[in-house]
Amino acid sequence: MEFGTPEFWLALGQIMLINVLLSGDNAVVIALASRNLPRQQQKWAVLIGSAGAIVALVVLAFFAVKLLELDYVKMVGSVLLLWVGIKLLVPEDEGEELDASSSLKGAVKTIIIADVVMSLDNVIGMTGAAKGSMLLLCIGLAVSTPVIIFGSTLLMKLMDRFPVIVTIGGALLGYVAGEMLIVDGAIESWVNTHAHWLHTGAPLIGAGAVVAVGKYLAARQGSEAHAT
Repeated sequence: MEFGTPEFWLALGQIMLINVLLSGDNAVVIALASRNLPRQQQKWAVLIGSAGAIVALVVLAFFAVKLLELDYVKMVGSVLLLWVGIKLLVPEDEGEELDASSSLKGAVKTIIIADVVMSLDNVIGMTGAAKGSMLLLCIGLAVSTPVIIFGSTLLMKLMDRFPVIVTIGGALLGYVAGEMLIVDGAIESWVNTHAHWLHTGAPLIGAGAVVAVGKYLAARQGSEAHAT
């Protein structure tokens, strides 16, 4: 995929949207981890911790790209990505509270570890959207992560006000999962020879399945909560 082509910019947009939609909790982690620090140190904790998290995610993404070159790995990644998309559409219960740190070093360490653990699903989604391009992954992370850090409050308000944004994100993950599935080395040749229609059909089926299942589970969860 060449730099500057329409396909490049489309994939970059997908990577950024996936990262933004799946990183809503990361800003909360940063705030909680650094809330006991002096004001000046809070800024450094955010900057250093976020930079460390970006570097760690690039390393994770590099290994993910290499793994996806193996047969059957894209199939597994596709299934995981479908699950991530469905999970995005189902409201989550409140998680455990993160302990704040009283030192800059401790806060930075907490931010990096928590962000990396919470962003594993982001890596799966972004790697699939990048189609093996580390350049795309690095640009996508570099551009979207600062937006998440400094604009997370606005983004969360927009998602609350316009739930369709989250639905579009879930559909996008399903679409990428469908694309990833049919280009797995174990079946790509067969698909190209006998079922070329899957190049269009599989992504659309993936997008539709994520939205349908996610909305169903969200509605059922809402009904159970109302009943109790």
